[in-house]
This record gives sequence, C-alpha cells and structure tokens, in this order.
Amino acid sequence: MRPHPPGSQAEVARSRGEKAGEARVVEMSGLGRLFGRGKKEKGPTPEEAIQKLKETEKILIKKQEFLEQKIQQELQMAKKHGTKNKRAALQALRRKKRFEQQLAQTDGTLSTLEFQREAIENATTNAEVLRTMELAAQGMKKAYQDMDIDKVDELMADITEQQEVAQQISDAISRPVGFDVDEDELLEELEKLEQEELARELLHVGDKEEEPPIKLPGVPSTHLPEEPAPKADEDEEALKQLAEWVS
Repeated sequence: MRPHPPGSQAEVARSRGEKAGEARVVEMSGLGRLFGRGKKEKGPTPEEAIQKLKETEKILIKKQEFLEQKIQQELQMAKKHGTKNKRAALQALRRKKRFEQQLAQTDGTLSTLEFQREAIENATTNAEVLRTMELAAQGMKKAYQDMDIDKVDELMADITEQQEVAQQISDAISRPVGFDVDEDELLEELEKLEQEELARELLHVGDKEEEPPIKLPGVPSTHLPEEPAPKADEDEEALKQLAEWVS
C-alpha cells in the first residue's frame, strides 16, 4: 500500500480524527473528575466540617445585618421622596424589594447550614456514644471471659451445702449434754409449789398479833410565858406620870 502524500485528504482526515480522540479523552477525564471517577480526595473530619459551617454561618449572619440596614435605608429614602420625587421613591422601593429577596435567601441558606451542623454534631455524639458502649462491652466480655455459668452454679451449690453443714454443727454444739428434762413437767411442779405457799399464807392470817396503837404526845399543861409589853406602851405610861406630877 502506497503511503499518502503529505497534505492529502486522508492525512488531513487522520489528523482530525486524532485530535478529536484527544478531545474526547480530555472531556471524559473531566467528566470522571466531576462524577467521582478520578482520584478521590480525603474528606474533612466531622470537627473540620463543623468548624467550616460555623465560619460560614458567621458570614451569613453579617450579611443578614447588612441587608437589614440596606432595607431600612431604602425605606427611609422612599419616605423622604414620597410624592415629591416619585421616580426616586419607586427606585428606592425596588432596591428594598431586591434586598428583602436576598435576605430571604440568606435566611434559608443559614437555616440549611444550621441543620447540617446540628446533624453532624448529633452524628459525632452518637458515634462517640457507640464507641464508649463498644469499649464497655469489650470490658465486660473480658471480665467474664474466665467465668462459666456451670461453674458458678456448682460454686453456689457448694456454698449452700457448706452453710447447711455449719448450721447443723452449730445446733449440735448448742444442744445441752446429759439427760433430757421435760419443760412442761417442771412448769407444772412450780405451779403446785406456788399454790401450796399461797394456801399456807391464808391459814396464818388470823394468827398474826395485833400491832399496838401508836401513842401520840399529850398537850402541855404549863402556861407559856407572856410576851413583854411593847416599848411604846412604856413610853406612854411615863408621859402620863409626868403630866400628873406637873399638875
């Protein structure tokens, strides 16, 4: 087969085909990267994602404050012009409407970011709880790995048997040694003795000597000495005698 001369139609077609193939390869590689066929990049950790969301939330909050200020400014501008400059007032109201629309979009975006952040925080908390529960389960498994339920049952049975033996030994030690005595017979004999003693006391009630009456002291017969006259009476008597002597 003869080679095509340079500049022939076949050569031009082949060149165009090669370029088209290269373009398709480049396009496919771009689509592969877009749909994840390319090399996967390492994703952020939950902590990094939460931090990034918080930063974006702060930016959106500042944007909200800015839009609210602009809305108030445009509203004041519309009120200022009023009917004096109708065109300026309408322009101010149009800008106010645009700012209100942007504010509504910002509010929706902020709500979405807050929902994502809370979802990641809850997922992180749940993952930590699951790790803790897994560690606890492993610790419990390790604690019981040397235990066998059959051995535990045997041990408890042995303990119960030993307790019964100990109780039997204690009962045997505390039992009095010697002949057995009937407690009912002893109580009956004690009751007879008490009745005999009571009957003896009733028979000797009249034989007791009467006790002599108690003699009280008598009333004294001598007169008690009179009390001396008060000193005031003596002074009056002396004054009377002096009056009679003067007269």
